Amino acid sequence: MGVVSEEETHIRLTAWVHGRVQGVGFRWWTRSRALELGLVGSAGNLADGRVQVVAEGVRDHCERLLAALRSGESPGSVDRVVERWSPAKGGIRGFVER
Repeated sequence: MGVVSEEETHIRLTAWVHGRVQGVGFRWWTRSRALELGLVGSAGNLADGRVQVVAEGVRDHCERLLAALRSGESPGSVDRVVERWSPAKGGIRGFVER
């Protein structure tokens, strides 16, 4: 009956990354991980020192990106990541650094 499985549903992940994450290649690293996972979105520096990551795609892939952000393998030093899940808005092409 045309039921879309959970794995195929696109979702939006917005993550705020706290720590020493500006000027250390963190956005570039995040973009590389996102592109490997087939996600679209952006990673941008905020004035308060955080990096905001917005990614849209298959939920499993967004969860893998979130796990990567928390993995300790990124450049710099991540203290914590706060995430918010919402419906995908669409209309995004590629993954950019802001």
